[in-house]
Amino acid sequence: MRRVAVLDIGKTNAKVLAVDLATGAEEVLARTPNAVRRDGIYPHHDLDALWTFALSGLKQAAAREVDAVSITTHGAACVLVDETGGLALPMLDYEHDGPDTLAAAYGAVRPGFAETGSPRLPVGLNLGAQLYWQERAFPDRFAKVRHVLTLPQYWAFRLSGEVASEATSLGCHTDLWNPWEGQFSSLVSQSGWEGLVPRVRRAAEVLGPILPEVSGATGLPEGTPVLCGIHDSNASLVPHLAEAPCGVLSTGTWMIVMALGGRPVPLDAGRDVLVNVNALGQPVPTARFMGGREVEEIMVGRIEAPSDADLQTVLAAGAMAMPSLHPGTGPFPGKRFGWVGAEPEGGARMVAASFYAALMGAECLALVGAEGPVIVEGSFGGNAAFLRMLATATGRVVRGSGQGAGTGLGAVLLAGPLLAKAAAAVEVLPEVDPLWTGYVLAWRDAVARW
Repeated sequence: MRRVAVLDIGKTNAKVLAVDLATGAEEVLARTPNAVRRDGIYPHHDLDALWTFALSGLKQAAAREVDAVSITTHGAACVLVDETGGLALPMLDYEHDGPDTLAAAYGAVRPGFAETGSPRLPVGLNLGAQLYWQERAFPDRFAKVRHVLTLPQYWAFRLSGEVASEATSLGCHTDLWNPWEGQFSSLVSQSGWEGLVPRVRRAAEVLGPILPEVSGATGLPEGTPVLCGIHDSNASLVPHLAEAPCGVLSTGTWMIVMALGGRPVPLDAGRDVLVNVNALGQPVPTARFMGGREVEEIMVGRIEAPSDADLQTVLAAGAMAMPSLHPGTGPFPGKRFGWVGAEPEGGARMVAASFYAALMGAECLALVGAEGPVIVEGSFGGNAAFLRMLATATGRVVRGSGQGAGTGLGAVLLAGPLLAKAAAAVEVLPEVDPLWTGYVLAWRDAVARW
């Protein structure tokens, strides 16, 4: 197998990639915003538009003579498919607050953290809460559901016609999976959903060849295999499964912080700590917060490249962002965003936002007992201020992947090994300058008193 196409559906953007396993070269063939539609019965993702985009991107992939299609998507998402393969209900945007209207009733029936490794999360971030609400709010339409498909497996179904479930998506704080036993949680049988959730297949398993109509629309050969697919944060973890102990930060809209082979620690579900499941089916202690989203909001959407002078300005002034803009998630629930010291502007503001994200990431690493080097995948991997502060706050070496997202590479590695030697990561050591170490101590003290 030489080249693999990847359909990468993130919460903010969707992409189609082509990756050459012989050289490691990755090419973004197409990109589009993953917009949420506000019409209809509730906010939902436009699956028809995404499907048109996917076919267009795969048509470009066919020109590169790809040998397989792999899929990676964001979590906390499923598609309710009817008997004909159409939608029984629109794909709910997990940020919609509809499920919160039944929060008390759902809280009374959901399994505990000890069984599922899923903390109780707001809105639709627990997939079980989505299903519970949809079943009661739209009973007639829910009665038509034939398959509950987690999002990577929905796209695999659209491409191959085969239905499946998969553990990395089921293990993404859904309440539907027991990561310790590797089986569905008691909520599935208790709710009568057993017949709706297909049998579990491995992320790397080939579900089947592409459908003839997909071949016709894209130019991909009819025998092109479609892999089952993987949750995006766990795709970032795939290249590092043999490197334990280490901590891995998968960064984008969310910063997902995972400990491979770390020290055993009590997991505090109240601080947005959970148990993910990796591509091998193993439980992975995980913490998270909306790192990319919060930095964008701090910067009011105007991301800047700071100068060395900006960095020194922030360190000297002690300007600090306090958690958090999304107080329902992350390691400091209930705390509200604000500034200590003068609120910076321009490049200095970008430095302060990057430092904030790094210090939050370091807190997450401690919560999950991560040990060894820290590997940063995705959008923060090329942010020098972030990497330097993360190394200083953790006291460990940090390896930045650059601007490329590790999700695409991880999805490709499901299809076969990378034959080329991986590009060397940027390696950052902890700073010893008292301006840096003092900033870490001052931020932690300020958060404790915030």
